[in-house]
Amino acid sequence: MNICVGNLSYDTTEASLRQAFEVCGEVTSVNVITDRYSGKPRGFTFVEMSNRDEAMATIAELNGKEVDDRTLNVNEARPAGGGDYRSGRSW
Repeated sequence: MNICVGNLSYDTTEASLRQAFEVCGEVTSVNVITDRYSGKPRGFTFVEMSNRDEAMATIAELNGKEVDDRTLNVNEARPAGGGDYRSGRSW
């Protein structure tokens, strides 16, 4: 299950996130989102956990907790919106 983590410090590393999240279960991957031009972190990341129950427990445990002097926003990741929009005319 994918978890979206927001309000991260720009100094937060993949290793520190993995350590914080592994308290509740097995972390499959950590994907720190960076700016494509500067390469600097954008302040949010996606953490994937192998077990849904562990992921839900992690969300409950870490949402609102402080990491690197920032209060985390931890939620279940949702797919990007869109889908029904069609550009152009329909004849």
